[in-house]
Amino acid sequence: MGQSERHCTYCVVPSVRGVEQSRSMEAILQECLQLAATGYKEVTLLGQNIDAYGRDMTPRRTFADLLHYLNDNLPNNTISRIRYVTSHPRYFSDRVIDAVADLAKVCECFHVPFQAGDDQVLRDMRRGYTYDSYMNIIRKIRAKAPDASICGDVIVGFPGETEEAFQRTLDLMEEVKFDNLNTFAYSPRPNTEAANWENQVPPDVQSDRLQRVQALAAKHALERSERYVGRVVDVLVEDRNPKNRNEVMGRTRQGRQVFFEGDVDELKGEEVMVEIVEARTWSLVGKIATS
Repeated sequence: MGQSERHCTYCVVPSVRGVEQSRSMEAILQECLQLAATGYKEVTLLGQNIDAYGRDMTPRRTFADLLHYLNDNLPNNTISRIRYVTSHPRYFSDRVIDAVADLAKVCECFHVPFQAGDDQVLRDMRRGYTYDSYMNIIRKIRAKAPDASICGDVIVGFPGETEEAFQRTLDLMEEVKFDNLNTFAYSPRPNTEAANWENQVPPDVQSDRLQRVQALAAKHALERSERYVGRVVDVLVEDRNPKNRNEVMGRTRQGRQVFFEGDVDELKGEEVMVEIVEARTWSLVGKIATS
C-alpha cells in the first residue's frame, strides 16, 4: 500500500510521493509465503494509513478483508504472527478491531497516533478527529481486545499550542496509558502549511513539554509492563541479548520485548512459553516456563 493521502498541515509526505496504491491480496500472500520459506515467522504490513487499503481496487477491499485473507490462507507452520502499522483515527474501522480480537495469526497490538489532545490543535493539524472521538476508538479496543497493547505518536509544541492545550495531551495520555508512545517536538518541514505560520512555539518551551511527555510515557509504559508479571506468555525469539550472551530476546504478541536465559542457536525463530518475573519500562524479564 502506498503512503498517506491525508494532507496534515505539518506533513511533508504528500509533496514527495505519488498517489497511494494498494497491492493485491494475492501478491501480499505470495510475499508472505516466500518469507516463510526462508524461515520467517512474523510479518508486518506497512502503510502510512492502513485503513485506506483497497479503496483504489475493483471490487473495493478493506484492510480487515486483507487480515482475514492472510489469516485464512497462510498454512500452519508458516507465518504465525501478522502485525501492521499505522491506523489513522479519522478512518479507523471497527472491523479491524474485530479482526485483531478474533484472528489467531493477527497480533493483539494497535498503533493509533493521536498527535495532540487539544481539539483546536487537532483542527490546526487538520487531523479530522477530536479528543472524544479518539477516546471512543480506545474504549472499543479495550472492550473487544482488553489485553491488546495500544501504541501511539504525539507531537508537542505545534504552532499555536498553549500550555492549556498541552495539558489536554497529558490528559489523553493519562486516560489511555499507552504501552509505547513515540514522542516528537514539532519541527517545520519544507512545503508544509504550518512551517509558514507566525505562531511558532519557542524551542525551550518545546523541549520542556517533550521532557514532560516522555516522563509520563515512561511511567505508563512501566505500569503496562507490570501487568505481565507472573503470567506465562508466548515469545517469538529474535536474537541474542547483545548485553548478555547467555540470554535471548524476543517479543510477546503484544510487542513487548522479553529477555530470558537460553541458547540462541536452538531458540532463534522459535515460539517459547516464558514466565515473566520482572517488569521494566520498555521490556520484560522471564524464564522458560516449566509446565
